[in-house]
Amino acid sequence: MDTSPVIDKIKKLLALAHSSNEHEAALAAAHAQRLLARHNLAMADLAPSGQPAQADRVETDVARSLPKWVRQLSSGVSSAFDCQAIHHPATGRLTFIGVGADVQVAAYTFTYLDRTVRKLCAAYLKQHAAHTAGRQRELLRHSYYLGAVSTIIGQLRDQKQQTPVTPGALVPVKEGLIRKAMEEIGPIRTMHSRRSYVNATAYSRGQADGQQVHLQKGVGQGHTPSKVLPQN
Repeated sequence: MDTSPVIDKIKKLLALAHSSNEHEAALAAAHAQRLLARHNLAMADLAPSGQPAQADRVETDVARSLPKWVRQLSSGVSSAFDCQAIHHPATGRLTFIGVGADVQVAAYTFTYLDRTVRKLCAAYLKQHAAHTAGRQRELLRHSYYLGAVSTIIGQLRDQKQQTPVTPGALVPVKEGLIRKAMEEIGPIRTMHSRRSYVNATAYSRGQADGQQVHLQKGVGQGHTPSKVLPQN
């Protein structure tokens, strides 16, 4: 089946995702993701026949200090869409760096998953930890988040294996462009996570609930990433 009209429509939707109207941008990105899933298209199918000339950047708001589960989620999403994510503690911004449609979809997928996991955790704590407070409640929260994210990252990894984002010949090209963009940002501090203690019950529940998250749903409303940043 000729998918050219579908690809053209997805490209137009991703262009709308740069709109300054956050609601319009979110709806456009969500629709683009649904079309990608429905027609079993990879990000590489959207790329022009020629090689890309540069990497793009998309920013989204996060906390100045990221908990371990958010760092793992951003890393897992970045890997799934052949991107890199850099956290800026001073400004509370998370920058996704990637080529073409990859970076836009990665940023919106992260935003959607971050919001979804937080809602799931809130529901879990309301049901199972209503009378728990202090360190014990934080342990349950932390454990649930880590469990849910571990499952989601595994699903993202499986999805990428089934439908690779980038054709083999373009992999070194993309990696080179992303590396160059990261060098332009300047020195990047590497964060090392300490060993975590978890509550096994909360962790397992998070894993189970993570199985129910629809990875292709995308964002449909609420907070959305910023527009693609222009390259110098």
